[in-house]
Amino acid sequence: MRGQDALRYLEPLEPRTRGVAVLDALAEMIERAGLRIGDKLPPEVSLAATLGVGRSTIREALNRWEGLGIIKRRRGDGTYLTARVQASRGLVPTMVRLEGEALLRLMEIRRTLENDVVRKAAINATRAQREEISRLCDLLLLEVNSGRPWREADHAFHGAIYDASGNPMYGQLLINLDHALERGGSSPFSADAFGLDSFPIHRELADAILAEDPQLAVVVINRLLDTVEAEVRAIIDGRRLQE
Repeated sequence: MRGQDALRYLEPLEPRTRGVAVLDALAEMIERAGLRIGDKLPPEVSLAATLGVGRSTIREALNRWEGLGIIKRRRGDGTYLTARVQASRGLVPTMVRLEGEALLRLMEIRRTLENDVVRKAAINATRAQREEISRLCDLLLLEVNSGRPWREADHAFHGAIYDASGNPMYGQLLINLDHALERGGSSPFSADAFGLDSFPIHRELADAILAEDPQLAVVVINRLLDTVEAEVRAIIDGRRLQE
């Protein structure tokens, strides 16, 4: 019973470190016990008792992991690993690295959808929609360059492209994907500085759609996503630590 035997790799946590350390402790347990994708984790009550924390603390930690696609709960059966977990040994906290790896998995799906969205938008958009995409891009870049909060403008810009694709389901799927990944409040992937390197490319994307050039739109969206992916990898590798 490899999952249950994994408990011997845990030690009780000090009260002052519980909120920060519980996920690190679970990652360490999984690595040292040799648990792999598909293996079952020990029950919540056993994890809580071994770490010396409340069951609600364990449940909150596992909720975070479930939101990242790291585990899957099966009602009446237990909790199973669905992604590789390895404890961090360097400067990057384990949770930041796990968030980054989950974001990279999510971007694989997003890339496939975004390629089709921008291609269809470049083909199907009306003149009014193309002009609106260009206008919203100008507003987005103005917010970014002024150092103001930019997320609402970014959502409006991309939402206009989703609408212009002619299939409203694309927008629903991509918005749901964005919301599916749970990020901590202090996560570098939630910081205002994250993704800034990609914003100059937004102008090129708007121009490709305005020019009714589907091939160029696909090339540009991939460059944009490559830029974001490179930033994620830099963060989880410790080459770019953000506040």
